[in-house]
Amino acid sequence: MLFVWRGSVLPNIAPQLLAVIAFSAVVVALHGQVFETKIALTFVPFTLVGLTLAIFLGFRNNTSYARYWEARTLWGTLLNAGRTLARQSLTLLDDTSKAPELVYRLIAFAHALRHELRNTSPEQDLARLLPAADCQRVAAARYKPAIILLMVGESLRDARQRGHVPPVLVPAMELHLGQLSEVLGGCERIAGTPIPFTYNVIIHRTIYLYCLLLPFGLVDSIGVMTPLIVGFIAYTFFALEALGAQIEEPFGIEPNDLALNAMACMIEATLREILGERELPVVPGPVNFVQT
Repeated sequence: MLFVWRGSVLPNIAPQLLAVIAFSAVVVALHGQVFETKIALTFVPFTLVGLTLAIFLGFRNNTSYARYWEARTLWGTLLNAGRTLARQSLTLLDDTSKAPELVYRLIAFAHALRHELRNTSPEQDLARLLPAADCQRVAAARYKPAIILLMVGESLRDARQRGHVPPVLVPAMELHLGQLSEVLGGCERIAGTPIPFTYNVIIHRTIYLYCLLLPFGLVDSIGVMTPLIVGFIAYTFFALEALGAQIEEPFGIEPNDLALNAMACMIEATLREILGERELPVVPGPVNFVQT
């Protein structure tokens, strides 16, 4: 773990970390003087500020991780609701000839949601999962996952109108369709409501001022070891800030964001297996501890 590079935040913070270490070396070389004036600082204010900064960073990271974990929970709900609807379409309907249409629409919903959250085009995935008419309908829509979810509901409506779904079972299937609507709304809420920008500004400014002034408070007590200690402390603060910024937006493509590609592929594989298919897509595994 000491030598892991991919998946760590070190590549993102390396420039500012090296700059702080170099600045600390200059402070040591000049014996804490600026323009022949001694900057006399002790470690006491840094202890107080460091404690406050650590608490504030902890709050920010807890908030970021709460968003990350909620997003992961929503995608877990998507998997569970999709499996349940697929099973119900095969075991509760009197005529299961239309079950593959419903299941493939559920798969298309997962991929369309992934693409919407990452601002990518879903055309290629939809073309292999849906008929041409459905693809044209979805392509013309602004909110594609919502339209696909509507199409899933239309599949259930058609089955009910043909008498293939007993009326008493309709609420049970509609319950899980409603869960998918909640997943869609929850993901859109997380993606559209970032942590207030002022938190990032306060933390960023405080960390940089703290790390730039810290060498003046340590140079008299630890001397040539100042750059090493300052580098270690700066790494901790810079890394926590960078990690919080990454997982704050859990649907991105950073190494520590949610593995939406793998999760959507796994949803497709498990739903197609429920249909009885044998040639299933391979779910990508982690590469150097990181999934995409």
